[in-house]
Amino acid sequence: MDLINILEKTVSPDKAELEAAQLYLEQAAQQSLPQFLKGLSEVLKHGGNSPVARMAAGLQLKNNLTSKDPNVKLQYQQRWMLFPEDVKIYIKTHVLETLGTETTRPSSAAQCVAYIAAIEIPQGQWLRVIHILTQNITNPNSTEMMKEASLEAIGYLCQDIDPVNVAAQSNEILTAIVHGMKKEEPSTHVKLAATNALLNSLEFTKANFEQDTERHFIMQVVCEATQCEDAAVKTAALQCLVKIVSLYYQYMEHYMGPALFAITVEAMKSDIDEVALQGIEFWSNVCDEEVDLAIEASEAADQGRPPEHTSCFYAKGALQYLVAILLEKLTKQEEFDDDEEWNPCKAAGVCLMLMAACCEDDIVPSVLQFVQEHIKNPDWRFRDAAVMAFGSILEGPDPVQLRPIAEKAVPALIELLRDASVVVRDTTAWTVSRLCELLPDAVLTDLHLNPLLQALVDGLNSEPRVAANVCWAFSSLAEATYEAADMADDETEPSTYKLSAYFEPIVQKLLETTDRNDGQQNNLRSAAYEALMEMVKNSPKDCYVTVQKTIMIIMERLNKVLSLEGHIHTMSDRSQYIDIQSLLCASLQSLLRKVTPEDAPKISDMVMTALLQMFNSSTGKSGGVQEDALMAVATLAEVLGSEFIKYMDAFKPFLAIGLKNHSEYQVCLAAVGLVGDICRALGSKVLPHCDEIMMLLLENLSNDNVHRTVKPQILSVFGDMALAIGPEFKKYIEVVLSTLQQATQAQVDKSDYDMIEYLNELREGCLEAYTGIVQGLKGDGEAINADVQLVQPHVVHMVNFIESIAGDPDHSDSNVAASAGLIGDLCSVFTSNMLPLLDKDAIAGLLTSGRRSKTNKTKTLSMWATKEIRKLKNETAA
Repeated sequence: MDLINILEKTVSPDKAELEAAQLYLEQAAQQSLPQFLKGLSEVLKHGGNSPVARMAAGLQLKNNLTSKDPNVKLQYQQRWMLFPEDVKIYIKTHVLETLGTETTRPSSAAQCVAYIAAIEIPQGQWLRVIHILTQNITNPNSTEMMKEASLEAIGYLCQDIDPVNVAAQSNEILTAIVHGMKKEEPSTHVKLAATNALLNSLEFTKANFEQDTERHFIMQVVCEATQCEDAAVKTAALQCLVKIVSLYYQYMEHYMGPALFAITVEAMKSDIDEVALQGIEFWSNVCDEEVDLAIEASEAADQGRPPEHTSCFYAKGALQYLVAILLEKLTKQEEFDDDEEWNPCKAAGVCLMLMAACCEDDIVPSVLQFVQEHIKNPDWRFRDAAVMAFGSILEGPDPVQLRPIAEKAVPALIELLRDASVVVRDTTAWTVSRLCELLPDAVLTDLHLNPLLQALVDGLNSEPRVAANVCWAFSSLAEATYEAADMADDETEPSTYKLSAYFEPIVQKLLETTDRNDGQQNNLRSAAYEALMEMVKNSPKDCYVTVQKTIMIIMERLNKVLSLEGHIHTMSDRSQYIDIQSLLCASLQSLLRKVTPEDAPKISDMVMTALLQMFNSSTGKSGGVQEDALMAVATLAEVLGSEFIKYMDAFKPFLAIGLKNHSEYQVCLAAVGLVGDICRALGSKVLPHCDEIMMLLLENLSNDNVHRTVKPQILSVFGDMALAIGPEFKKYIEVVLSTLQQATQAQVDKSDYDMIEYLNELREGCLEAYTGIVQGLKGDGEAINADVQLVQPHVVHMVNFIESIAGDPDHSDSNVAASAGLIGDLCSVFTSNMLPLLDKDAIAGLLTSGRRSKTNKTKTLSMWATKEIRKLKNETAA
């Protein structure tokens, strides 16, 4: 069959033709991919073929070169490199020769060129492609389509490749891009492609921005492009400015006054949404940068050193001009707004919040004046803008200054919760939820609390968008009230609090809200369950009867849901069914944590039966449900303690399924965490189950398919198991210490922040394992168990490991805490033998930094470890 004909049918409205064409292409790729890609490159190249066929050929070729899935993308890249050299040259020649010959936009060939280049350049191959593309752009004889397609190719390449791989050619790339952006360029298509290419290459241009003359030239070209009549070019140029101010803030002083302020303010005022959004985004980014710089300055002052970078306070300088525009934008909302659609009104609200965080008290007067003028405006848009503006400045300014203002506003907000406009009610509910979270003292007054609670309970009957925000208000209010409650020194929870009299009706209303038929809209059902969980979690002793009743209601719902499984037929029903099971499991966890030790055994059979039924059901195989159910079991084990043993035989097969669930690592992680919880709950009673569990944990550590985040947790669980079974752990000691020795030698790419974080988690897991093993083998008694000597040959390695952590500037605070804990334990077990090992500058430096930590745990453990070392020194000297 003719390939061109098949490609044309990939856009056929006839479903049968379309499916037949797709099947043919899949089979052709499977039979001989190199030949298939050669054929596609031929169709793409020949101008006589229909535009549809050429576009389809380009798409097929591109889809065999790259993928959004990083693993698939890597496979495709490796596969390309294994093709015969003549095949690769053939395809590259064709896609390059296609540039400038297509009649459709954007260029399909440009994508193919870029993705092949992104594969080959890091391997040191096809380096000349960048020179070819830049020549296409700067050559005065090149056609408009040639320049545009070549710029597109550079843009795609810059988006897809690590800047390091093209650092040597960054000047050539930048010269070509700027050539296409110049105001003298007659084609807006070329200008747009060039501006988009610059946007994608800004990370590459660090060296150019460091040079005054080069930076001035780039900024001039970008600023000129913002004045282009074409809205698309103007928007792309503004996007460049948005990115530049984040990447190169420290170089902006020369341009802010003369150009950037005027350009971005004009953009903010634009009636074209895309243009206005970029203007607002620019100032949002400025605020983000200046908030970070304020934090940096504060940290530097604490450490007695000058900050590396300083703020120019652009946001404060522009505050009066910007706030006026942002407030005006807030009045441009739509009554039936699509939640997903980002528009200048929403962007203005976010920018105002960032301005408040950045400018703090300075923002209050101008916003407050607007609020007072418009809070009772007959036009709902202005009432809504006033409430939104007030809600947006609650975080940043001094709470002491804001509290009296907020207290005065509460009656107006209560009234607005009953406004005729759903938009106003929605924004008011959001503002009240922020007020409850950020300035709870303003609402927890005798004057305001009762009317506010009544208005919020009524608000749960409102439209889903309003009711969902009311739920968040209850969540914040519950936490704030609990924290403000009086509590005796010997109490773990207060006897009563300000919500006690209202607790039962609020919980009842939230339970009704979770059952609303429109609960799927605006995440209302989820928000209502979350609020219920927060109410329960933050409940005092005098609300316990309501907690007990709520447990029975949740259990009744869970059993009812489980009985419906056979009646679920559609995918949408199944998805909803799974969501409800997860929410009920999460609610159950909150409730179980509140159950007294006396009451826990009375309900545990009922709870465990339902959870085992859930594991057994087909939805129990769903990752989300499995994870939530495992976490509910963990809570049950926590409240039951050693009495959980009676469920181990029935539950262990499901624990094993969770530990073997490598494809859904969150489930595997929850199962590993649960092993730790069970060890803590059962203590030595867990021993008969340890062999099987240990085998599964060791298998996971050696399995490359297990997600890396699971492995540090497994190491930590070794410590939990050792603490639980004490000297009995000695049968695992050899294999576990050998495993830990390997893990402590792990190295990662230090340029990757995620990998540094992973390394610190791995170190923490190792340190916790060592600590648990030392403490477990030592035993609980006064006398030290002789089995702890099994660890002695590994002590030097442990101290060397701590020393290596001390010498790594990227170590975490929790690494310091865990190191200090292990040092203290080693001192108490191996006494004076430890002194020669620990008397080192790196160890002393680590403990000194720990004693200065702002985290109590780190500070306490570091002080204890220091005292243990000092005690040994004194004993030795004596």
